[in-house]
Amino acid sequence: MKIALITDGIWPYVLGGMQKHSYYLCKYLAQKKVYVDLYHFNQSTYDISKLEFFSDEEKQYITSIIVNFPKPGMLPGHYLRNSYKHSKLIFEVIKDKLQTYDFIYTKGFTGWYLIEQKNAGKIKCAKIGVKFHGYEMFQKPPDLKIKIQHILLLRKPVKEISQKADLVFSYGGKITDIIKSIDVVPTHIVELPSGVEANTLAKEIKPTYHPLKFLFLGRYERRKGIEELNEAIQSINDKTRKTEFHFIGPIPREKQLQNNSVIYHGEIRDKTGLTMLIQKCDVLICPSWSEGMPNVILEAMANGLTVLATDVGAVNVLVNEQTGYLIKDSDPELIKATLQTIISSSNEDIDTKKQNALNLIKEKFVWEKLIENLLKAVS
Repeated sequence: MKIALITDGIWPYVLGGMQKHSYYLCKYLAQKKVYVDLYHFNQSTYDISKLEFFSDEEKQYITSIIVNFPKPGMLPGHYLRNSYKHSKLIFEVIKDKLQTYDFIYTKGFTGWYLIEQKNAGKIKCAKIGVKFHGYEMFQKPPDLKIKIQHILLLRKPVKEISQKADLVFSYGGKITDIIKSIDVVPTHIVELPSGVEANTLAKEIKPTYHPLKFLFLGRYERRKGIEELNEAIQSINDKTRKTEFHFIGPIPREKQLQNNSVIYHGEIRDKTGLTMLIQKCDVLICPSWSEGMPNVILEAMANGLTVLATDVGAVNVLVNEQTGYLIKDSDPELIKATLQTIISSSNEDIDTKKQNALNLIKEKFVWEKLIENLLKAVS
């Protein structure tokens, strides 16, 4: 079998949840001896020609094809215009190879022009699937500026691409509801969650002790709810137990709290060091306004943490009353109230949620199993 995997970059050459998902797709397809033509580009200092983050055996099944993303412009809407240009550049590279593929998997806007050409009857090729990470442009925005961008720029092309594709991939949960709401044929929707590698799963949870350690992991981005989380932390007055709030990621200094219970670690790229720090914590906080299926939640649960998260995207596929604490949106008062509930909970109750979270990932969200489901869906 041969698949074209057309991406907006793969981790770690390009950082992001979508890019990490693309990396694992490529890796595990290759492990299944599926030939992959990987269309991607580089935004890092790594040498992309080496594909050094794949094993020698995996690289036997991967052909790396570089299609650089156009340089950003200054006028409003430049990202969308450049995304369309990029999709046309990809089409020029792929058009003579189309008949060699058994399936074409496109990420975000990368298949825009290709899907248009097929829908117009100008080309013939295998089925084309599209995946928009979380359809965030149809989720609740954190402010008016982002809402206007969503409505005026992003919703129309995303809807049209999704309707014209042969298959539309969803993480499940509320993302499937969004896809249906934009009039995608239900039989074209394929629910496939993301996951972790089996060898990264914690063998056991760390029992909860004092202090109770909360964790926020990620970059500063408005939709991630850091401002609402900061407000909630500052207003907590529950002194029943000692707590710590750990932030991992490049959080701007002006967004950092001057609070003795808050610790900023900055960005940690060393995988072993990052894992060790995650495993020392008890509760991940993910108060986002919009999401797909966050890698940070998957990885935290795989390391034995319970999770406080907003019910957005496919988060409710992972977080429920057995595995964590789900709140309806990123409201500071809701975050505060839930933090205080956790702080007043017994260690045993928190540990039960931790164990349930780890068990859920082991049972349903490992790439070794997920890749089998993908192959069934596209065969």
